[in-house]
Amino acid sequence: MSDMLNYRGYYGSIEASPADNCLFGKLQFIRALVSYEGQTVAELEQAFHEAVDDYLADCEEAGRSPELPCKGSFNVRVGHDLHLAASVEAARRSMTLNDLTRRALAAYIDQGRSLGCSEQVER
Repeated sequence: MSDMLNYRGYYGSIEASPADNCLFGKLQFIRALVSYEGQTVAELEQAFHEAVDDYLADCEEAGRSPELPCKGSFNVRVGHDLHLAASVEAARRSMTLNDLTRRALAAYIDQGRSLGCSEQVER
């Protein structure tokens, strides 16, 4: 079983509560709190699909755009030495720091994918 569910571009967590004898999760990578639960994996996946559909319907009914998982930019605090080294390397390669970072992240994810650890990433 994957450690995340995926439906209509949204991702959801998979967690277990032994005390309640149930599975539960919430949508990931958005600010809105959207949760779901089930007794079996099949029930959890169905509840996840329903939660995504309900979230999108609620947004449409309220006349607001639904949040997209990850907006495409984020701040990373890497410390002075790594920031400087990356900036120098980007300059040496005649590229922006954003391009260097994007390529480095893609290479890292590709390496994980080759080990069967990740999904394909759009660049």
